[in-house]
Amino acid sequence: MKRLEESQLIVNPEGKIYHLGLRPENISDTIILVGDPQRVPKISKYFENIEFKNQNREIVTHTGYFNGKRLSVISTGMGPDNIDIVINELDALVNIDMKKREIKEKHKSLNIIRLGTSGAVQKDVKVDSFAVSKYGLGLDGLLRYYKNGGSIYEIEMLDEFFSQTNWPGDLSKPYIVKCSADLFQKIGDGMISGITATAPGFYGPQGRVLRLNLQYPDLIDKIGAYNFKGEKVINFEMETSALYGLGKLLGHNVLTVCAVIANRVNEEYSKDSQKTINSLIEIVLERLTVS
Repeated sequence: MKRLEESQLIVNPEGKIYHLGLRPENISDTIILVGDPQRVPKISKYFENIEFKNQNREIVTHTGYFNGKRLSVISTGMGPDNIDIVINELDALVNIDMKKREIKEKHKSLNIIRLGTSGAVQKDVKVDSFAVSKYGLGLDGLLRYYKNGGSIYEIEMLDEFFSQTNWPGDLSKPYIVKCSADLFQKIGDGMISGITATAPGFYGPQGRVLRLNLQYPDLIDKIGAYNFKGEKVINFEMETSALYGLGKLLGHNVLTVCAVIANRVNEEYSKDSQKTINSLIEIVLERLTVS
């Protein structure tokens, strides 16, 4: 078995993986990811008990029990680049022997659920509703750096996306990956489902204008108009496609559910986004822990 060099797998003197600041025993097999570090305690407050807490940079981890089931809640920070770090390091914790620095022969699959916020790009997706991402549309380009990424793309959907949007050649080449069917069935009931577009930024990449004008001002409208056999882009955020792509390549079960706190078409914003987020937290925790 090939040994992973120190510059490839970075472990600190305490035996913790570099960015997460965690050892294998610190995490559960079921993990809720959130962007905002302050959202971690808003979820773990529902736990019957918390056995482990840690913070390293913007990555906060709480592991404990809800309805008798062991769960971890971890903050990622914002953007696909942070997801690249978090997913690779979570996978390393369960599928690499940290002392021998060798890949384990027996693979372990994690259940990873991103609980986030997003803005709707369809007129009929109401503010304060819940959206479950059946597909992740990556506008970030991250998965293009990994070998065999194309093996998990939804090719027919992707070809039609290029055709319908006339995608500019000087932007990152998009990709589309499907969620875990099991997690979708377990958690997504009654939620609005569709395609979630993951942008590499919050302002220009999502069509927002402050003091800088857009190179392609009609691009967001084209993305919103995309339709593949009834599947439409329902919302924008900054993490899902990276989670879906890396999760599937590494053999994990992944799903994103988001509170819709804005509607970009109707120019609306939630009057009480925290109430909506709290409701989604309660739903996800209950559904995750039902046998």
